[in-house]
Amino acid sequence: MKKEIIGLALTFVGQLCFAQHSFKFDFGSGAVQQGYTQVLPETSYSPERGYGFEFSSALASVAGKGKDALKSDYITSDKPFYFSVKLPEGNYTIKVLLGDENGTTATTIKAECRRLMVEKIVTAKGKFTTASFTVHVRDSIIRKPDGEQLVRLKPRERNYLHWDDKLTLEFNNTAPKVCAVEITKADNVPTVFLAGNSTVVDQAEEPWAAWGQMIPAFFRPGKVAIANYAESGETLKAFKGERRLEKIWSLAKPGDYLFIEFAHNDQKPGGNHLDPFTTYKQTVKEWIAEARKRGVNPVVVSSMNRRTFDSSGHITNSLGDYPEAMRQVAKEEGVPLIDLNAMSKTLYEAWGPENSVKGFVHYAANTFPNQPTELKDDTHFNAYGAYELAKCVVQGIRQNVPQLAALLKKDLPAFDPAHPDAVADFHLPQSAFIATKKPDGN
Repeated sequence: MKKEIIGLALTFVGQLCFAQHSFKFDFGSGAVQQGYTQVLPETSYSPERGYGFEFSSALASVAGKGKDALKSDYITSDKPFYFSVKLPEGNYTIKVLLGDENGTTATTIKAECRRLMVEKIVTAKGKFTTASFTVHVRDSIIRKPDGEQLVRLKPRERNYLHWDDKLTLEFNNTAPKVCAVEITKADNVPTVFLAGNSTVVDQAEEPWAAWGQMIPAFFRPGKVAIANYAESGETLKAFKGERRLEKIWSLAKPGDYLFIEFAHNDQKPGGNHLDPFTTYKQTVKEWIAEARKRGVNPVVVSSMNRRTFDSSGHITNSLGDYPEAMRQVAKEEGVPLIDLNAMSKTLYEAWGPENSVKGFVHYAANTFPNQPTELKDDTHFNAYGAYELAKCVVQGIRQNVPQLAALLKKDLPAFDPAHPDAVADFHLPQSAFIATKKPDGN
């Protein structure tokens, strides 16, 4: 009887969490701030509870002697740890209180499938700071007046953190010490929807990464939400056929943005092939027209090059006429173009044939667990390469999408792909999820 009562209570709490529009969590075993829900290391996630830790081990609560209930204790780990909250789909602004009365902190925060939200925040001993960011949460249900449909997910996607009914936050780096988390619905911020393939998607597992999962960290919190609907292996035709575009339309509102980047898979023969100067251009134009009809701002992105060098150290064009077709669409339709194809050529050639492998998934055998053979992928990026591509996209936004550029962080320096950041100066701690199988697409 007692277990049944506890179960009913947890179910009620989970349902209440799902209906709420704001949440406040006090991390640690010390005193609990009024109006906050206490989170302990043993608070594991369940749908009934509606919040808690997942995939995490070696969690520790540290309590001090301070009088401030939020700042006097925290939860930490020497490994990445994951906290989930059951939420309806939408945009949310998150505030994370970080600090330690008696020590320093260093924290990186990712959301959902390794989506970079906070690159690195450091606090000195006895100091505290609040990391803020805005995140898009989604599920696979398309809600329409005449009923519901589902996005046609691939089998592997069913386990991805970005298609479920909750928000998952990853706390990482050398000394992440989380004191509190606040979550507030952010209905009025514009949403930037990303439609693309494996070079854009929130890659779920290390060591792969894409520019779409890096770019949220470049925008100011509370100003915009990045909604990355890209998926590995996609073409324009498949993206629409699997109802991914319909899912975007079901959520998009006037003032939002739609970024369109496809080519790597569209160029391949088969049922999803589109010819660059006819059906490819026609399809992109149809999407642009649909966006405009809804008051959504279309932006086209020419696909980045593959890592294909000639003997003189220059990038050869492996994408045929597709980049030029996208440039023509932009000119003919009067929409902003981010010419990532041109910028990536400059970037790769600045790296050179040898150093460029440091931006792609090139790793010797046994670099990662259960990886007996080398990884050699000249299409997909690691975190460093994806971050540099994201900087190219940001530069393109600055040059050609001024309204969106106004929402970027104020202190971002200009980026010249001819002078990339040194790989030695880049460090993004790895997430806990690692795979050795290449994503779909090439």
